Amino acid sequence: MRRVSRIAVAGAATASLALALSACGSTSTSAGSSDTKGDKGLAIAYDVGGKGDQSFNDAAYAGLQKAKKEFGYRTQDIEPTEGETDADKTQRLVSLAKQGYNPVIGVGYAYAAAVKEAAAKYPDTTFGIVDDSTIEADNVADLVFSEEEASYLAGVAAAKATKTDVVGFVGGVDVPLIHKFEAGFEQGVKDTDPKVKVLSQYLTQTAEEGGFSSPDKGKTAAEGQIEKNADVVYQAAGLSGQGVIEAAAAAKVWAIGVDSDQYKQEALSKYKKYILTSATKDVAKAVYNLAKSVEDGKPEAGIVRGDLKSGEVGLADSNPEFKSDTELQKAIETAKEKIISGEIKVKSS
Repeated sequence: MRRVSRIAVAGAATASLALALSACGSTSTSAGSSDTKGDKGLAIAYDVGGKGDQSFNDAAYAGLQKAKKEFGYRTQDIEPTEGETDADKTQRLVSLAKQGYNPVIGVGYAYAAAVKEAAAKYPDTTFGIVDDSTIEADNVADLVFSEEEASYLAGVAAAKATKTDVVGFVGGVDVPLIHKFEAGFEQGVKDTDPKVKVLSQYLTQTAEEGGFSSPDKGKTAAEGQIEKNADVVYQAAGLSGQGVIEAAAAAKVWAIGVDSDQYKQEALSKYKKYILTSATKDVAKAVYNLAKSVEDGKPEAGIVRGDLKSGEVGLADSNPEFKSDTELQKAIETAKEKIISGEIKVKSS
């Protein structure tokens, strides 16, 4: 759903406001051109794990960089702080809106309460939230994805690649969002080969316990599944997923990445031989598209969904071994076509 209503908000960040923001998390500000746009532009506030997670948050930053380059304006991105509250998140978003940033995006479902409150205070600013569909406001875009569809394809790949008939799933936090990844993956595995066993584990019950930000926890969980004979492990665990990939590489079994094409990421380059594929969701495109909609005077609002049909979720094919497996590619393409046509209904829980 898209609604048209935009009042451009412009303003420059002052030293005092920068200090206020630094109290809520570290910032990175880049000035653009000094044309009539002033200093307004896109601002994002990161989820747990922050920039450098090689996954979800880095994808959002890529969208910010593209918008900055194309529109030539000031951008700002802010790191989370340990133990922060909803009030801290709200203060962060309100400060950004007060400075004139537009749109302002909270990266991750944890920003739901903060986005709702900040949007009510600044109705002429467009806000976005990634991975939440609960906010009903004329100036909020809920940027959501059909992660279960990409995860289904990951399950097809895992079922085709396994030689032990045991595969694993490691989820960062036991929440409905990550249940979508697990449900789609398990359905894809079972629809492809019912005899393949799926081992599932969640690292923590809450994000505050480090489920999305602890590579050591991810590594330990993956090692446990590999000890139980899993030779393909799919992770949906943010920064913790790096530990899963490390464990898979050490055991010389397959890992399946998430959110971004992790085969291409420099921080994971020494493990890439063992990254079979990644279930991707184009957070960068969603962030950029929201910025563009504001720039065009037609800001997105309501639920804005990315799925297989739109091309905003899918499977990466950077690993040559994955790409050259014709039987595997045929199975994935067939499944993709059936999901898009509606013949396959993918479960989300």
